[in-house]
Amino acid sequence: MNDPILLHVDANGVGTLTFNRPEAMNALNQAAMQQFAACVQQLTTDSALRVLILAGAGTAAFCSGGDLVELRDRPTEEDARAMIDLMGGALLALEALPVPVIAAVNGYALGGGSEIALACDLRIVDESARMGFVQINMALTPGWGAGQRLARLVGASKALELLLDGQPLDAEALRALGLANEVAPRGQALTAARRRAEAIAQRPPQVVRAIKALLHAHRTLPYPAALQAERDLFPPLWAHPDHLDAVEAFFARQTRKG
Repeated sequence: MNDPILLHVDANGVGTLTFNRPEAMNALNQAAMQQFAACVQQLTTDSALRVLILAGAGTAAFCSGGDLVELRDRPTEEDARAMIDLMGGALLALEALPVPVIAAVNGYALGGGSEIALACDLRIVDESARMGFVQINMALTPGWGAGQRLARLVGASKALELLLDGQPLDAEALRALGLANEVAPRGQALTAARRRAEAIAQRPPQVVRAIKALLHAHRTLPYPAALQAERDLFPPLWAHPDHLDAVEAFFARQTRKG
């Protein structure tokens, strides 16, 4: 398949979106960016989706950012605005998906690749992973939202240090900073991500979506409004058959123990 982005959702509701340009370290050209944005938009209305994994084809890279071979021919401010509006909007939509999103990072996730990984809810990296906020080395800042996401994840002071250093971080550094939820053996990030995704897919989907919603409220609403949003999510779950069945199962286990 020659599409630069591949999307598949299996029968269990586990989706996999793959950056499919291994010959270019999964760098994003204009066609890939447009297809990525279209796939994310498609997923916003997929009621069967329970969890989404982002991965890179091959073993060398998750995504090495924008494809400079093509982007060098788009040098104007208007070109830049069009690109950051497209990808910034796509990552905002990715972040707002109602299901958990997992980045499975094999190899390099540089520049724009690191921005995509930060827009995911969980990041599983392999031992060879190198995530780099390297935009300063090209005389740039992040343009797709990574500055704001990085500051929220590691604090403003550490984010400033990382953005000014412009150096790739290895797997252990990513874990120490809290940017990696798990370090997998070399080449096994996608396997580990699938294992976690399949476990999530077994949970009651309305509860998983509610957990994602209350944490999204934390990011997007003032504190009192976020608290109210969390409270509003609770009553329908309390009355849901899955909760009522879980209560009855609890008492049945207690009776057997007695």
